[in-house]
Amino acid sequence: MKCPCDHCQQDIEFPDDLLGQQIACPICSAATALYDPYEVVIPTVESERTAATDEATNFVGEVSGRLIENMERVVLGKRDKVLLTLVAFFSEGHVLLEDVPGVAKTMLARALAQSVGGSFKRVQCTPDLLPNDITGASIFNPKTTEFEFRQGPLFAQIVLADEINRATPRAQAALLEAMAERQVSVDGTIHSLKRPFFIIATQNPVEHEGTFPLPEAQLDRFLIRLSLGYPSEQEENLMIERLQLGHPIETLAPVITPEEVLKCQEAVRAVQVHERVRNYMVQIIRATREHDAIILGGSPRASLALFRSAQAFASINGFDYVLPDDVKQIAPAVLSHRIILRPESRLRKVTADSVVAEILREVPVPTLPDAIGQA
Repeated sequence: MKCPCDHCQQDIEFPDDLLGQQIACPICSAATALYDPYEVVIPTVESERTAATDEATNFVGEVSGRLIENMERVVLGKRDKVLLTLVAFFSEGHVLLEDVPGVAKTMLARALAQSVGGSFKRVQCTPDLLPNDITGASIFNPKTTEFEFRQGPLFAQIVLADEINRATPRAQAALLEAMAERQVSVDGTIHSLKRPFFIIATQNPVEHEGTFPLPEAQLDRFLIRLSLGYPSEQEENLMIERLQLGHPIETLAPVITPEEVLKCQEAVRAVQVHERVRNYMVQIIRATREHDAIILGGSPRASLALFRSAQAFASINGFDYVLPDDVKQIAPAVLSHRIILRPESRLRKVTADSVVAEILREVPVPTLPDAIGQA
């Protein structure tokens, strides 16, 4: 595991059993605490803030609880990653899963689709994949002597683009219109996609032979980037035990409906964001544009992504207003793939995650009025 030093910002590699302890940085010798930069702390009932009484917000929390419980039957020990996936889903965004093979990236997408009860299609990206293989194509019907449009896998409600970096840039670009506008254009005709519409793309960051790295413009279209990581020893033992007689995904039943998802997405947009919290988000984004280690910071789309994600994060946890802590917890997953580091920063082994963590420590956290729930 890696985390940045609190003082020199250089990454420190450490075994998992040292997580939470304080050590002397091997580079600058300053005392620093070891933590997981990807960890998302889920607020508990003992939190200082009080639960919302709004019926719609409580509905989002209840639906999320059912989804998380059902998905954890398949994806073990990754509650924080499942929660972030739901943040993107309820924010009407998309997720990029970047990790090594065999850590349940595909299972996460399938578990979500089966839990929602929506249509699901998988696109196995290869170098010979064509845009029409994704969007669909007009096929000549000799019986009617007319061209008929045959829908591609992109018309499913939940789409898994597996190993997206193996597809050519032309095929990758076929996803852009669908991700941004929920529609595809084929032969000059616009076809709307059925809501809720959600894309989960996976890629292997280790193997680079025969791949086409995603351009920055397409990375920016993904609301959140996740890395699942390896399970713990206990979780891996439990996984083997559960898979002895069959895979749980085969018996996973829907626990909500697509209509309930749409209701959750509408409720998320109604979550209150105080003016000071909104300004706090803007200051974080502007800090990415002014940081010495960054050549290209977050765009206005990054501001909107952080805003929507914070709303969803608060709503999923049963609250109808956003606090600065919600922003700080969701920001690394939303911003780290949207900034481009300077070449000299990469040579010093500075990472986007460490820079985002530094910005979150430096931007002043606003104080809010006591009646924030009514602000």
